[in-house]
Amino acid sequence: MPTKNPKRSEFFRRRRRPPGEGELHSRPERRRMRINKMKKGIFLLPSLLTLCSIFMSFYAIISGLKGHFLLAGGLILAAAFFDGIDGRVARLTKTTTQFGLELDSLADVISFGIAPALVMYVWALEPYGRVGWVTAFVFVACGALRLARFNVQSGRVDARRFVGLPIPAAACMIATTVLFFRKVGLNPADYGIMLLVLTYGLSFLMVSGVKFHAFKDLEYAKQKPFSSTVALVLILALIAASPLVVPFFLLAGYVGSGPILTLVLHLRRKNVLESKTPEPEKVDAEATS
Repeated sequence: MPTKNPKRSEFFRRRRRPPGEGELHSRPERRRMRINKMKKGIFLLPSLLTLCSIFMSFYAIISGLKGHFLLAGGLILAAAFFDGIDGRVARLTKTTTQFGLELDSLADVISFGIAPALVMYVWALEPYGRVGWVTAFVFVACGALRLARFNVQSGRVDARRFVGLPIPAAACMIATTVLFFRKVGLNPADYGIMLLVLTYGLSFLMVSGVKFHAFKDLEYAKQKPFSSTVALVLILALIAASPLVVPFFLLAGYVGSGPILTLVLHLRRKNVLESKTPEPEKVDAEATS
């Protein structure tokens, strides 16, 4: 009969033996290290998206100084895209931190304050000399004030509406104006006064009390999902058909919707107050009775 190999049986016994104390503690440690690395990576993701927004805006400044205004306008829109998704990614991954909020505010000053102001100055306002660069500075200053007020009022005002024009919308209005002029073939030197008024108007709207829709209330989309989907598809189709013209009119419509919304809310509030106050004739009749 064949005899068993003692070395081989000893080898298999060692493989089957239960792990010792050192091995039991070492395996969970490795898992914890992997989980911690994953958590750090998730926390870094929103900040990396914010840095991408800063990079796009810085590249837009360089392109504007070199005279590549079409590229500069597109890069500002790309910066707005990254700025729009970094906060949503932070909320979805539950990685919202005070550091991320501060970094986002600083990035907004660069991406939507300095970058569009410099592009607008080099593109259309430089021939006006001191008036031109003062106009660009007013845009940057009003944008910074708008961001500071937003940070202070966060959580105290109606989340469905912005108080004042959001600085990304103002920057995108300037960017789409550059793209629209280039597409249509208009010379900005012929419309310098209009562009000055546009820059001052956007600056005033940012620090004003005009209400703008925040698009955070999705009740209409929940009530009518099919109609909302069709509307979104039509908007995307229009943008794809004319990407340099349609965004200009969309942004112009949003900027113009603020004063209209504020007027509607004021009239609605006025009607509510009038309906609550009793009429003078009824008050006199009750007093005499």
